[in-house]
Amino acid sequence: MADTSKPPAPPVEDVRELVSYIEAGVKPADRWRIGSEHEKFGFDLETLKPIPYEGENGVRAMLEGLQRFGWEPVLEKGNPIALAQAGASVSLEPGGQFELSGAPLATLHETCEEVHTHLAQVREVAQEIGVGFLGLGFNPKWRREDVPVMPKGRYGIMRRYMPTKGDLGLDMMLRSCTVQVNLDFGSEADMVTKFRASLALQPIATALFANSPFTENAPNGFLSFRSQIWTDTDPDRCGMLPFVFDEGFGFEAYAEHALDVPMYFVYRDGTYIDASGQSFRDFLAGKLPALPGERPTIKDWEDHLTTLFPEVRMKRFLEMRGADAGPWGQLCALPAFWVGLLYDATAQAAAWDLVKDWTAEEREYLRAETPKSALATPFRGQTVGDIAAEVLAISRAGLAARGLISSTGLDETQYLEPLEEIVTTRRTQAEVLLDLYHGDWGGSVDPVYQERAF
Repeated sequence: MADTSKPPAPPVEDVRELVSYIEAGVKPADRWRIGSEHEKFGFDLETLKPIPYEGENGVRAMLEGLQRFGWEPVLEKGNPIALAQAGASVSLEPGGQFELSGAPLATLHETCEEVHTHLAQVREVAQEIGVGFLGLGFNPKWRREDVPVMPKGRYGIMRRYMPTKGDLGLDMMLRSCTVQVNLDFGSEADMVTKFRASLALQPIATALFANSPFTENAPNGFLSFRSQIWTDTDPDRCGMLPFVFDEGFGFEAYAEHALDVPMYFVYRDGTYIDASGQSFRDFLAGKLPALPGERPTIKDWEDHLTTLFPEVRMKRFLEMRGADAGPWGQLCALPAFWVGLLYDATAQAAAWDLVKDWTAEEREYLRAETPKSALATPFRGQTVGDIAAEVLAISRAGLAARGLISSTGLDETQYLEPLEEIVTTRRTQAEVLLDLYHGDWGGSVDPVYQERAF
């Protein structure tokens, strides 16, 4: 039954309301926060198979077990499909990947503590039911058809639509995992600089966090196959957004872009209505075929913005989307990398100065090549590894300038150490795993489920 205790949300009158929704994210620097997200694969400890939704060692059992820690269930048609607590959530990706969407926090110390607490809770429940969790960018062993699909209405719509737009969209949904960070902006001009710098540098993050070299029990020819997947998922909603670098770019230009990205669904009275391929502009005019005569609410716009998948996504904040999921330490390194670059004015200026003369063709080249060769990718007479070292130095300086000391007496630069080791050795996690596969693991991916589990 629909909730009649609240008046229906008013329809959006014009595009300006959509622009204002995004623009409302502007905050003064003292209110900027860090929102971290990471996904992980659940697997049966005995069979290594992906865990189903139902059953003693399924996703539902995990969600119910975590409620002992104060998490509140979020239901869809009677099924728990997420948990919520104090601004954070635990949610499910289409193939049962377990995601923490952290609360907006002021420091990396708080963010990293949140990650540690979550993983400790997950491990406690998982051990009781015979489940493990793995931090990789792509499922190393199982086929699409081996992966159970979660009971969320929007995923059914996406599964039907994805194959009409690209060959790898279902792999993105069912077999990939990422780590992300959401960051604030202080003005439209600040948003533009952050958006441009982070888009240009996203392939550098892809290289540093490359951690998906296996598909169906064998090397796949990539170091970040997760990143490669996005190049053949849906060209309407993915990519490097070259228009962000156009003169005059701002909130309105992004809203206009989002209006032209085909829709997936409209959510009404607890049901996802299939609007795949239809136009939000038509919706705004009351001409959406899925809901004739009806116009969108701001909540519909909010939902629509979540269905865009570029390398950097804007909602009321900027979301960095270029990194593979990885081991425990790298879950803190990803937000540290971007906070250091974008939350200190001097560091942000240095990051933008580094990339401001890169051409659209060069940015696309980096996007295409880093999934294959990561830090070894040639660029302007040097390598991506050389650029990564320079970018990490900028990030470290930005974190040091923040001067935020933990209870152990260390500042936020500590969280960059896993990345600094990667740059020093020029060996990504993917390359470490490939060496093990060809050496100690004897041509099997199975040991990864023990040696790289949380």
